[in-house]
Amino acid sequence: MKYLLAVFLLFFSALIGCSGKDGDKTRESGSMKRVLQAGLVFDVGGRGDKSFNDSAYNGLELAKKKHGINFIYVEPQGEGADRESALRQMASDPDVNIIIGVGLLFSDDITKIASEFPAKKFVCIDYIPDTKVSIPANLQGIVFEEKRGSYLAGALAGMVTKTKTVGFIGGMESSVIKKFETGFISGVHSINPDIRVISGYIGMTGSAFANPAKGRELALGQYGRGADIIYEAAGASGLGVIEAARESKALVICTDRNQESEAPGFVLSSMTKAVDRAVLKTVENVLDGSFKGGGVSVFGLADRYTDYVYNEKNASLIGAKKHDQLENIRNKIVEGKIIVDETAVVP
Repeated sequence: MKYLLAVFLLFFSALIGCSGKDGDKTRESGSMKRVLQAGLVFDVGGRGDKSFNDSAYNGLELAKKKHGINFIYVEPQGEGADRESALRQMASDPDVNIIIGVGLLFSDDITKIASEFPAKKFVCIDYIPDTKVSIPANLQGIVFEEKRGSYLAGALAGMVTKTKTVGFIGGMESSVIKKFETGFISGVHSINPDIRVISGYIGMTGSAFANPAKGRELALGQYGRGADIIYEAAGASGLGVIEAARESKALVICTDRNQESEAPGFVLSSMTKAVDRAVLKTVENVLDGSFKGGGVSVFGLADRYTDYVYNEKNASLIGAKKHDQLENIRNKIVEGKIIVDETAVVP
């Protein structure tokens, strides 16, 4: 354990060394002004998951391009046991102004560390508040309307399925991923209550988001049982589900980012969470002084931070009429005419 921590600290120091400390200043009116520096700690699956983590990284790239900020990042080890150490090391760096934890698994650790470093700003994506502890004034939680977005994914699957059997595959069995599942099932049954939904989970720990082989195995099983569309909410494990869709010549609905490029012609759509735009917006709030901690910010359907993909590449799979029907459902959810309760407790 001491060896692993030493390796981590050495790796972290190398990242800081490569982040351009000498470039952390810019000249304005003859004075030196420090550029905002952010620290990003990835969720299990790390950079390259082509999903949640990559979207967060892209948000900081956008902020760097648009506003000239700098940032450093740390990859998780194994199941992310070094999560607290990474956050603490980021917070201890005097040049890092804002620390971002990517994923629900950071919730407890980032709440604790934000309390210990009140001068720093912290952000947790997919934050789950502890009802017994108040959210620190320097911590902002970011959540998306996964259940409502998943309802739309389910409605789409209900419209398109020919076998009247569809599947759901989640990563870690947890309250957040259960929202994807229950939203999806509700959406499917809003179109046709007789459609069968087969559900499965990769596992019970954070490593469930980084097991494409297991994702492929579960997906092949569901396709083999008659599902012609599977909705996956499994992080990097979802890449295995996409591979199974291609092998089975069936359809998959992806999450977090548009993943059509992973299997052209087999990705029906993606339920997107604009983590990149949310990260960019949060950085801009820090820059203009409007950052507000002590609570949770919701990025939902109304502003299309939570959305689904419909473009020239999947239009032939969905069709204009079904797209119009889906947009009508989306508008009714936004207007409150269709109730999809994001706050409901999911067992």
